[in-house]
Amino acid sequence: MICRLYLALAMLAAAVLSGCAASPKVSFYTLPAPPYPETRGAAAILLGPVTLPETVDRPQLVVRAGDNQVEIIDSSRWAQPLKGEAARVLAANLAHDLGTLRVFLYGQGMSGEADIRVTVDILRFDSRPGVEASLEALWTVRRKGGAEPLTGRSVVRETMQGEGYDPLVAAHGRALARVSHDIAEAIR
Repeated sequence: MICRLYLALAMLAAAVLSGCAASPKVSFYTLPAPPYPETRGAAAILLGPVTLPETVDRPQLVVRAGDNQVEIIDSSRWAQPLKGEAARVLAANLAHDLGTLRVFLYGQGMSGEADIRVTVDILRFDSRPGVEASLEALWTVRRKGGAEPLTGRSVVRETMQGEGYDPLVAAHGRALARVSHDIAEAIR
């Protein structure tokens, strides 16, 4: 009986100690974006919706482990949902390239009708640690008044400048900036 009591106490102590073990450190990432310019601009631009593959639209960073394999990095996460993060960066870069404050995100309370509406479908958002960040996006620019929409495709590869996840996230920021630049050129 006493042996069973000691065994039960030892198991309880082991369970308590294992619960006190330090959790692994989690890092949170945001994509870099330029500040909005101070000029107002003429046209109101509505960006969105922006879509992403479900494979990467999750809190954790998802990296390529091979041609047909991905790895979910539990200790490295996006600070906000990646779909919203990508839309924020596209909008900031679009505002910067066009020199206007009047770029609004879909679903964030734009009053009135937009002069230009941009939708973006990110088909591929690949992360290859130590190598590159790459993405492929289809986008459409629709002008108010029923003009024929303009569609485009951007395929971007950005080489990492260093090791680890910080340079990988920075490379994705540069890739999204290049997509925004393509869209800005179409709007001009």
